[in-house]
Amino acid sequence: MTTTVLAAGDRFVLPGLLSDAVRARVGADVEVRELELPWPHVPFGPVAEVQEASGTEEELVTALRGARVCVTQMAPLTERVLAACPDLELFCVGRGGPVNANLDAATRHGVAVCFAPGRNAAATAEHTLGLILAAARRIPDLHADLRAGRWRGDFYDYDNCGVGIEGAAVGLVGYGAIGRRVAAALSALGARVLVYDPYVAEDALPESAARVSLGDLLAQARIVSLHARLTAETEGLIGADEIAAMRPGAVLVNCARGGLVDYGAVRRALESGHLHAAAFDVYPEEPVPPGSGLLRAPNVVLTPHVAGASRQVAHTAAGMVADEVGRLLDGRPLAHCANPAVLDADGVYRNGR
Repeated sequence: MTTTVLAAGDRFVLPGLLSDAVRARVGADVEVRELELPWPHVPFGPVAEVQEASGTEEELVTALRGARVCVTQMAPLTERVLAACPDLELFCVGRGGPVNANLDAATRHGVAVCFAPGRNAAATAEHTLGLILAAARRIPDLHADLRAGRWRGDFYDYDNCGVGIEGAAVGLVGYGAIGRRVAAALSALGARVLVYDPYVAEDALPESAARVSLGDLLAQARIVSLHARLTAETEGLIGADEIAAMRPGAVLVNCARGGLVDYGAVRRALESGHLHAAAFDVYPEEPVPPGSGLLRAPNVVLTPHVAGASRQVAHTAAGMVADEVGRLLDGRPLAHCANPAVLDADGVYRNGR
């Protein structure tokens, strides 16, 4: 029997990438339909009860008619969509977390929701390292000055020199898939890596990294880079008090989530000179409002939430969700299911409708 799969891609994880990956892993007994969602040309946002989704419930319901599987990155899986699509069994999200899926509703409707942990870890680690170097060495400012005809030889002055990595203490707040890659790169450059992550065992750290408290990390590190998930526990983790506790002339980098940081306190610390520089890829409100003080702060490097954007990531995401489709159709355990209540004791989908 032919299985119908909806490849609901966007302008990053293209519908064609999803389709090709599914066909390569499943074979001929699959009919793949394609739907292109407007992200990132149109910012994602809430759709009904789910967060960070793209497109509408109406277009997804229409496109899913008769489909057993949906592979996507941004499509909204809501109560309304689930109720209107009784044939759906598997909803695969090519992201690190299925924030565009109503997991409780999916479980009630017997739909398995899978995701793609670590799909952009390498790309985000690379971008983080780029921001660390750009901020610590003031590369964007020097580039802009030189293009404007100003040769900034004064940056060789001791008081203007950038912060080097070799021999410096660099603190990582969070030591997951991204943090581990950043730690390895920094260690290769000669940094002394400090790690704060209460959920990582001491023996999980390499010899080149030391586990410390958040207070000790802030007091010692010349560069602090954030890699924690945003939870009720970590929201506002780096506030005014924590920034004041950082050593003078330190650099703060955030490629994780905007809600981890008090950006107003960062701006004030940059203006006062307490922080040497900062670099951010994520913000409490996205896109950043035109009137944001952060846009006018000195010595700050800003990128528009693109740390995870590389062509390799798009291919990896498509491959990971396509693998889950293959597991479903072969009757094998699903690898990354966010609502295991719809699986049997062996992790195999059991069609709970």
